[in-house]
This record gives sequence, C-alpha cells and structure tokens, in this order.
Amino acid sequence: MRVLVSVASRHGASFEIAEEISATLAAAGFQTAVLPPDAVTTLDDYDAVILGSSVYVGHWMDAAVHLVERFSKEIRERPVWLFSSGPIGHEPRADDEPVDVADVVAATGAREHKVFAGQVDRSRLGLGEKVILTAVRAPEGDFRPWDEIHAWANEIAAALRQG
Repeated sequence: MRVLVSVASRHGASFEIAEEISATLAAAGFQTAVLPPDAVTTLDDYDAVILGSSVYVGHWMDAAVHLVERFSKEIRERPVWLFSSGPIGHEPRADDEPVDVADVVAATGAREHKVFAGQVDRSRLGLGEKVILTAVRAPEGDFRPWDEIHAWANEIAAALRQG
C-alpha cells in the first residue's frame, strides 16, 4: 500500500513531523512519499493520504487547503487522516483546533484530525513573526510530542491493514 504524507510547513518543523510519520509507516511495511502540497500533481499513485499543515493565526496554510481543493473528488476516494502543528508551550486543547479545519475534514471525509504541539525557533523567524510571538509571550522551544506522533502513525498503519 502506498501512502502520501503531505504537509504545508513554513519553517520545517511540521515537515519533520511528516517525515517521522512516513518513517513509522515505512517501518510498518508501507511505501511512503513525503511531499509539500504544491509538489503533489496526482493522487493516482497513492492508496491513502495523510495531510498536515502548520497553523498560523488559527488557520491552515493555503498550500494544504489548495491541495484539498485541487483533488476534491480524488481525495475522498481514499482513506485520509489530517494533522495540525502549532500550539506551543502547552498540551493542545480543544480551542487549538484551526478555524478552517472543520471544512477540510468535511471536504476530505477524513477519518481523524490530530493536533500536535509545535516548535518555535526564533532564529528561523522573520521580524513580523518575532513581534507577534513577543506580543503573545510565546515560549521558544520544541514542544512536538514525538511519542504521540509515532503512536498515531502506528494507529494509522493498523487501520490501513484492516482496510
């Protein structure tokens, strides 16, 4: 079974989550590809899709939303899981759900949407991003829950095996 793991990532932290998901699925015997949404030209080569996005100001990045729009029919014909990466400094809460993710879940027929805490590395940020983080007093650090990410990827592997 071939699985596409696609994620829109501004500074690379969410892409690293996608790579870990892909590696976990590959270790479970699946063929995987990790691509940014803009690089996806077809879904014909894939039996399942895991789509993610960094979350900025409560929204998914446009590239991930546009992938869903471009493949609106095809994406619903295969199992889909979604993940968001963005909350920092605390465990994700219900109010950390991106504003637009309900529409993405509905458009894809996703089996699940998972929110993972993110990472802030101020050395990778632009001036405007630094100003916003300072204003909201966001802590710097890597808050990604790697054990939880691996467990979720293993749950997806088990679901794909069951059909």
